[in-house]
Amino acid sequence: MKRTLYLKLLIAYLIFAVFGGIVIAIFMPQMTLNRLQQDKAEELYRIAGVISEREAPELYRNEASLESVKASLDRYAEMLNVRLQILNPSGLVVLDSELPVDVENPPTVEGFDMTALSGSFFTVGDFYHQFEGKWLSVAAPITQGYALRGYVLIHYNTARLVTTSNHLVDIDYILLLILFMLSLIILIFFTEMVYMPLRHIIAATEEYASGNLRYQLSVESDDEIGYLAASLAYMAQELARGEDNQKRIVANVSHDFRSPLTSINGYLSAMQDGTIPEEQYPKYIGIVLDETERLTRLTNNLLTLNNLNTQGMILDLTDFDINGLIRRCVSTFEGSCRAKHITMELRLTGQTLPVHADMTRIQQVLYNLIDNAIKFSHHNSAIKLETSEKHNKVFVSVKDSGIGIPKESVPLVFNRFYKSDLSRGKDKKGTGLGLSITKEIIRAHGENINVISTEGVGTEFIFSLELAQEKEK
Repeated sequence: MKRTLYLKLLIAYLIFAVFGGIVIAIFMPQMTLNRLQQDKAEELYRIAGVISEREAPELYRNEASLESVKASLDRYAEMLNVRLQILNPSGLVVLDSELPVDVENPPTVEGFDMTALSGSFFTVGDFYHQFEGKWLSVAAPITQGYALRGYVLIHYNTARLVTTSNHLVDIDYILLLILFMLSLIILIFFTEMVYMPLRHIIAATEEYASGNLRYQLSVESDDEIGYLAASLAYMAQELARGEDNQKRIVANVSHDFRSPLTSINGYLSAMQDGTIPEEQYPKYIGIVLDETERLTRLTNNLLTLNNLNTQGMILDLTDFDINGLIRRCVSTFEGSCRAKHITMELRLTGQTLPVHADMTRIQQVLYNLIDNAIKFSHHNSAIKLETSEKHNKVFVSVKDSGIGIPKESVPLVFNRFYKSDLSRGKDKKGTGLGLSITKEIIRAHGENINVISTEGVGTEFIFSLELAQEKEK
């Protein structure tokens, strides 16, 4: 299995870093410079407008001398670190903050044409070959009445803007570096909190797939990753338990089949070779028939339990009287009870108590529970069968006063083939599957069965059934 998730993440991180650097290197300097030029042009244009409205008109109205206006322009130029000019529409330089006043031979800007700005209030360049390098130039018109008399021009060396732009771009690079460092922290966090636990989970799944269900998976996390790991570990634990149960079932089945087969083989061999005389044949044939009956019962129970687990149980749900069913089941055990001098005490609620269930299956449950109670009851004892109604449920109890079940064995009594040490000597013909089938039947009805037992005192099984609707009314 290729582990490319982390590699893909690293490649994505590097691509993000490279393209981030490329974008800043290519686009940010020009974008920043354009923004600075725009802001500077707006600032200078406002100042040029002030000069064109206050200072320059006085010159054209002969209200101020060239020297006084020139002095005023010089102060603006020094304060703003710019070059100021007043030009006639033809390009004749009236005043220039960088040149002395020359009335006799005023300089001229060759090819000057403000219409070339195409409606913009500023331009970047050498402004008709006046400068070396790029300068930012803004122009504000000087009007008198409705006549255009000239322009106030302010020129600013863009080299200073480039320096400022470079400083801002350097800040962008620093911010990008900080962003990359923060994303690296996220990458490290992802590695520790997501990727490494996933690696542990992948390693565990490979171990489980190879059959090592005992592999210990430990991921300390309270999020979905931790829940996934815990679920996977629980699944492996359950599979391992199932594997152990399967081995135990095979061992128990082998043992339960081997014992009667050994008896059958031994008795038949003894009859064949003459060890058992002919006059004793009826006795040992009866034993062989009992053993074959035990094998048949074991096989049928195994098939029943397997069908319950694989195909699900198809229930024929009807309304019937549980009290009447209990009475009929009890009557079938009269011979067994008479042999051990056991009395059956029925404490049934009402003459009839209708329930909604599969009567055949519930009859099987009652038969298994009563049969067990008789097997493990002492001679001259009593078995109590009781029904009660509560919260639209009917509860059926089968209670004996027999050998009881050890405390440590109580949770295991519904397991397949399970027999406690106390029951092995008494249940010679049992298969260990009756209670497993009983539980599956009750669970198929959506109900519960519980056991209460004290060693040496007795055992009580209680199961619930749905009360029939006609009784609810």
